[in-house]
Amino acid sequence: MKFFLDSAHVHEIERALTMWDIDGVTTNPRHVQASGKPFLAVIQEIGALFAGTDKTVSVEVNPHHTKAEAMVAEALTLAALSPNFVIKLPATEAGFKAIALLKAQGIRSNLTLVFSAAQALQAMRMGAFYVSPFVGWKESNGEEIVSMIEEIVAIRDNYDFSTEVLVAAVRNGRQIVEAAVAGADIVTAGFAVFQESFDHPYTGVGLARFQSFWDQTPYD
Repeated sequence: MKFFLDSAHVHEIERALTMWDIDGVTTNPRHVQASGKPFLAVIQEIGALFAGTDKTVSVEVNPHHTKAEAMVAEALTLAALSPNFVIKLPATEAGFKAIALLKAQGIRSNLTLVFSAAQALQAMRMGAFYVSPFVGWKESNGEEIVSMIEEIVAIRDNYDFSTEVLVAAVRNGRQIVEAAVAGADIVTAGFAVFQESFDHPYTGVGLARFQSFWDQTPYD
């Protein structure tokens, strides 16, 4: 499974690359706004971190677009900024159409805000490079999430679609594990979510005990 960092904070991305060898980045308007930098400036700064690699950075078109033609026009501009960019489109009728139009021009897309297997199926039919089911929001609303991931993976495999399943809006380590068990290709989560998932209190307890034993034992 590949790990993507869901962030537009360059310092977080640099640390995640150095310490965790993350496989890519996903951004969204909230993350970009939180970075405190202009949209084009920050996505190009992020893209530069991945130059010369096959790792991807998902960047989103203006969410106010309601027509496929407007989405495609902006997507072409964004894709020209970096070969690492994958263009995020919303799971709307216009978004589905834009996937196909962009694929015909060799531009990769990531369908975002997916909340059902039916939405994911249409994205795969239209040629999406990634499809991003959101799990944290669904679980917060009292909905079960594992079956949706399993259904999307099964549909992809049944019909040999080339789309990768990128589980998004992940809120904790348990959801990372559930996505992995369900067969997702990628999980994207915030810096703190990954950091907490890599930690466990018993690891600290055990390490402290081993340090004590080590200190009481002659080395040679």
